[in-house]
Amino acid sequence: MSATPAMTTPTSTIPRERVTSARTAVFVTFALAGLVFASWASRIADAKESLNLTAGQLGLTLFAASVGSVTGLPLAGRISDRVGATRAVALGMAFAVTGLMVVGVVVDAHGPRWGVAAGLFLVGLGMGIWDVAMNLEGADVERHLGASVMPHFHAAFSGGTVVSALVGAAMSRAGVPLSVHFAGAAVITVALAWWAIPHFLPRSTEQPAAAKAARQRHRSAWLEPRTLLIGVVVFAAAFTEGTANDWLAVAFVEGHGLEKWVGVLAFATFLTFMTLGRIVGTGLLDRYGRVPVLRVSFALAALGAGLVILGNPWVAFAGTAVWGVGAALGFPVGMSASADDAERAAARMSVVATIGYAAFLAGPPVLGLLGDQVGVLHSLLVVGALAILALAVVPAVRKPTRA
Repeated sequence: MSATPAMTTPTSTIPRERVTSARTAVFVTFALAGLVFASWASRIADAKESLNLTAGQLGLTLFAASVGSVTGLPLAGRISDRVGATRAVALGMAFAVTGLMVVGVVVDAHGPRWGVAAGLFLVGLGMGIWDVAMNLEGADVERHLGASVMPHFHAAFSGGTVVSALVGAAMSRAGVPLSVHFAGAAVITVALAWWAIPHFLPRSTEQPAAAKAARQRHRSAWLEPRTLLIGVVVFAAAFTEGTANDWLAVAFVEGHGLEKWVGVLAFATFLTFMTLGRIVGTGLLDRYGRVPVLRVSFALAALGAGLVILGNPWVAFAGTAVWGVGAALGFPVGMSASADDAERAAARMSVVATIGYAAFLAGPPVLGLLGDQVGVLHSLLVVGALAILALAVVPAVRKPTRA
């Protein structure tokens, strides 16, 4: 019995070739989201140095992106219902790319911190809308294919971050201005999105009516205990992943005394092994089930964070790999678990995503302020503690039994 969400034989009249094309388009869209995100994440240490920010100041600046993301999440569902995932993804991309360019220009001009925060708010707003819309499109593709492909979409996101982080490491070492780097990322994103987005599945006029009827029949997803517990799992997974995205490179530079480009390579190592974990993890989920696999995953995340903190630079690099594997499956498994019931998938996924993104809201300032007290490297102990606590609620992702 598969441990992934139950899939039924598709009954759609959409041709198989059209659905396959949409799957490829969603795959590309996830990869582009990773590319845009890691373009900024790979240059955080450069921005910190250029603007002469303390860890606390950096954390509060990063908080603007988190606020933008959480703002975009509830909007994404409404936008997708009204105009469809195609336009919602395009809108999210427009905000994110614009914000990225603002950040690059302000940092290179040694402008005010509020200018960087404004750009990051746009990046977060765009990524929030983009993220939910493409996950909804991915769930729709899953239903039409009759197969679970969500982990592969998230692997595409991770793959995009790996490539982008490696490019960022090269840009950092070469001293390329952020505005030039980000302009190149924007051109690539727009060019590939121009092809991918039109290949999404055609919008069904029946779906909004069905969703409205479902909302009338059921209570709010925010009142469902299982949905909220899945949200807690996703929160822990998002915090585990997001902390590495925001702070790993800085921790290697300030905690282990390494050069900035080496810190970016550590970040790229984390992303590489997270991508591999998502590719391999689908088979493990099918064989062993969600709960055992996630228990091992969170344990590995805690172990990896500990190695990064306590080890020498070589051990710390090994720790980033272990941490990456441990952070691989929590988020996509949580999203899949929220979609076990196709009728309630959109409402539950929105709740789970919102709770998960709260980790991105809380993570940067908490780690930044703690970093001012004990150092960025030792502040990563929070990751291990939260990963261990997550083990208590992992059973919530178990697939419900059906008659």
